Parts: sequence; C-alpha cells; structure tokens
Amino acid sequence: MSNTAEWTLATLASLIDARLVGNPDQVVHGLATLQEAQADQLSFLANSQYRKYLAGSSAAGVLLTEADAQGFKGNALIVANPYLMYARLSHLFDPKPKPAAGIHASAVIAADAVVDPTASVGAGVVVEAGAHIGPEVTLGAQCFVGARCVIGQGGWLAARVTLYHDVCIGQRVVIQSGAVIGSEGFGFASDEGRWLKIAQIGGVSIGDDVEIGANTTIDRGALSDTRIGNGVKLDNQIQIAHNVQVGDHTAMAACVGISGSTRIGKHCTIAGGVGMVGHIEICDNVFVSGMTMVTRSITEPGAYSSGTAMQPAADWRKSAARIRQLDTMAKRVQQLEKQVLIVTQGTQDSSES
Repeated sequence: MSNTAEWTLATLASLIDARLVGNPDQVVHGLATLQEAQADQLSFLANSQYRKYLAGSSAAGVLLTEADAQGFKGNALIVANPYLMYARLSHLFDPKPKPAAGIHASAVIAADAVVDPTASVGAGVVVEAGAHIGPEVTLGAQCFVGARCVIGQGGWLAARVTLYHDVCIGQRVVIQSGAVIGSEGFGFASDEGRWLKIAQIGGVSIGDDVEIGANTTIDRGALSDTRIGNGVKLDNQIQIAHNVQVGDHTAMAACVGISGSTRIGKHCTIAGGVGMVGHIEICDNVFVSGMTMVTRSITEPGAYSSGTAMQPAADWRKSAARIRQLDTMAKRVQQLEKQVLIVTQGTQDSSES
C-alpha cells in the first residue's frame, strides 16, 4: 500500500490533544496493529486481550490510556480513548484516491441536471433529468443518478451505486459499491389468487453524515418517503424495506433485514443478521444482539436477544428434542399443580376441623 503521508509524533499528539511521552521528532508514515507495526508506524491498544503484544511491539508510537502506559518503554501518545483517537488519525493515512473535479467524457448528463463545478463525475456515469449534484461530490464510475435526485455537499459514491428517481441525500454521505437506493418496495394486493402490484410513489430521504455499505438496499416509500436519519451507519448487505424510519446515529451490522413501515429510534445498535417484522416501533437506545428475530415493538431502552447460543451438535440435538417436548411437559406440570393444590386444600380443611 503506497502512502506518502509523513507526520511527527509531536504533530499527531497536538492534533488529538494527547500527552506525548517519548521522542517528539519520531516520524510516522502509517498505521498498523501492535503485532505488525514497523518502526515508522503508529499503533494503538484498545482491547485488553492485545496487551500481551505491547512490550514487544516495534511501533514508532502507541496510543495508550494512562493506565496502559505505566511501565511502557516506547513512545506513547496518552489519551482517554485510544480507539477513538486512532479513528481520527486514520484519515491522515488513507490512501483512497481523491479524483479531480470535472466530468468524464463518457458520462451522460441530462441537459437540465445541475452538476456543481467542484464535483467529480467518473466514467460511464448517468445523471438523469432534474438531478442536482452538489459541491465536492464524487460519483464513481458507472453510477446511476435517477431523475430529480439530490446529492448534498461532500457526498462520495463508489463505483456502480444506483439511485432511483426522487432520492434526496444530505451532506457528506458515503455510499459503497453496489448499493441500491430507492428501489421499488415489496407491495402487492391479493386479487382472487393473483398479486396486483402497488405503485411505490414515495421516495427516499437520507440525512447528513450517513454511511451505506456495499450491496445494501433501501426501498422507496409506498406513499411517504423511507427516511434514514443523520449519522446513521449501515453495513454491507442490509435490506431496508419501504416506509422504514431509522433514527439519528443508529448503526446496523451486515445482513440485517428490516420489514416495511418499521420505525427504529435514535442511537440504536442492531447486530448482524437481525430480522424485524413490519409495522413495529423500536425506541431510542436499544441494542439487539446478532441473529435476533424481533417480532414485536420494543418500548424500553436496553439489550435484547433471541435464539439459542452455539453449542456442540450432540448437545444441540438433545436440546432440540427437549424443546419439542415442552408443550407436553407444560401440560403435565399444570396437572401436577392442580393435584398439589387439591392435596394442600384437603390438608388445610382437615387441620381446621
């Protein structure tokens, strides 16, 4: 990986308000893990299970908490949250190409589309009628921007992103390759055993500072817009159905599926593989663990899970067999409870007489 970035530890410390212990003139050219860092790379310790690699690391410097820095012989940038500071510094070493402003000769731009002169429009891009491409927007090769779409300042669309018509995107939104925004939702009415398609006449509205992963799909609304709030982070291969509402700063890991008209609050974390039925509401500050099936609304903040944890196959088969017997066992318990109640009542009657 080529990267010509060069920073001293003193400069990096000043950028994140860290306390530097060690050589301020040490030059840093990149980032790496504790195990793999070379003598010109910065590393960090954010998880206690990696502390064993700290003493032997060759890193030029390490982002550490005050406690972890005790006894460390190397250069240290001492901060309260090493992982957060690593995230901030990572952008200084990002090798992602920064395309120049302008429109590639092979792009097809509708006559009444507006493309800001500071935007970068790559090869094979199509921008349809009435679309508006804001300042400093990047459209990677073969992106499709449908009629009347709006992309706010600083948006970055990787190659082959598809925006159907009437998609409105805020500022500084990142969308990875293969994502499809504004596709038609799964809406059909039964007509004597056949399915009649319902026109999806809403759009999609996406706030500022949103990130959308590769091959994620966000369907347009049936009537009103599907809405994604500010600061929402969506991983790869997520399905968000029509009319879903996602609150500000909620994050979802890969392979989540959200059914139609579900409303998800702010600051929620949805782990990988979670499924949600339609027409439910999830309040703010909810964490849903991986592979959970959410079948009803959640009205109290907190952590929620469903399903069974992994176990050896032989044990799982035994558990599955017992699960099949639960109904019979529950009926037997009820019968035993009735018998105990009869015996208990008879004993009390005898003692009273």
